[in-house]
Amino acid sequence: MVYMASYIPFNLLTFYLIINKITRMKKVVLAFSGGLDTSYCVKYLAESMNLEIHAAIVNTGGFNEAELKEIEKRAYALGVNSFAVLDETDNYYDSCIKYLVFGNVLKNNTYPLSVSAERVSQAVAIANYCKQVGADYVAHGSTGAGNDQVRFDMIFNILIPEVEILTPIRDNKLSRQEEIDFLKNHGVEMNFDKAKYSINKGLWGTSVGGAETLTSYGYLPEEAWPTQVTKQNPEEVTLTFVNGELKGINDEIFENPVQAIQKLTEVAAPFGIGRDIHVGDTIIGIKGRVGFEAAAPILIIKAHHALEKHVLTKWQLYWKDQLAVWYGNLLHEGQFLDPVMRNIEKFLADTQGTVTGKVTVALAPYRYHVIGISSEHDLMSAKFGSYGEMNNAWTGEDVKGFSKIFGNQTMIHHKVNSL
Repeated sequence: MVYMASYIPFNLLTFYLIINKITRMKKVVLAFSGGLDTSYCVKYLAESMNLEIHAAIVNTGGFNEAELKEIEKRAYALGVNSFAVLDETDNYYDSCIKYLVFGNVLKNNTYPLSVSAERVSQAVAIANYCKQVGADYVAHGSTGAGNDQVRFDMIFNILIPEVEILTPIRDNKLSRQEEIDFLKNHGVEMNFDKAKYSINKGLWGTSVGGAETLTSYGYLPEEAWPTQVTKQNPEEVTLTFVNGELKGINDEIFENPVQAIQKLTEVAAPFGIGRDIHVGDTIIGIKGRVGFEAAAPILIIKAHHALEKHVLTKWQLYWKDQLAVWYGNLLHEGQFLDPVMRNIEKFLADTQGTVTGKVTVALAPYRYHVIGISSEHDLMSAKFGSYGEMNNAWTGEDVKGFSKIFGNQTMIHHKVNSL
């Protein structure tokens, strides 16, 4: 038996649709910063792969309007088909920074995860933009030597597994000079002089890398820090927290905690507060050093922690510490989308119901200290007694019995094992 195919009217429109489908240039979304690596990516993806390039930069609080306009101008000069600014600052705070504060997260008791938290937020934004434009590919300018390649690849593989990842710098094992030569050969005119220090600025701090951070010894010189010390006279600043979130600086109340963070940076960064060098373990298994400037994050975390020590119970503080370490480690390694992160966030948020009050901090060049707190939830209440002075909730006889019972099992252990 022979079946005849159904008759399909063949007209000019049908022909156009078929040809368009065959010849359509494939789309790539490029995470674009405007630096050497992503500039190379634009030219390489266009010239070598004939792709339609949709460049996107994710702003997590590190760029002003003029800087974004300059990056847009550079992108179009390189030949991108479109350019987009994805403003993630508020979402970055709501989905990530807020929980870093709730957990008082400092990697290795030092680093507020300025870049690692930012990269995860940027990767999620780029993945969502790929869906929006219907991209066939997603590209980033990471090399094969750092953490960012893992963070970006992992997020993309989870959220957009059908989109192929392109990493020209990593795949071609390019040196900086090879990138420069390629761009010059393709008529690109830009400043190819390498900056002495690499700077990555965001809402939750600025990283600083240079020759001093490539070895195990040495500190960054004064000129390396993005914010110079211009304040010399000590001053006090009062931070107002409401349910664990920073809402006020001195007498100014902010509706959005992002604005409060930015204000605190303006107040404290000119003192040179929040500078340090972090030594940590990279995702790929090597040690690394990075300088950072994070005046607001450091002060917020230290002030928040001081307030918590007054208003939370010892077991709340204990379990927060345990979970916060895991949260910071998983975030650092790009595991932000694991469901356990949402579980930890719920616990951390649940502890913040009484973390409301004011914390006063003294600021001076290169140093600070917490003066004290005031809160209606302060458990250090004089009506229950004063430590080392007097008590109102028990008697000396109560303590005698408590001490005997509290150490009873240890007493039995020593008697049994000293025979």
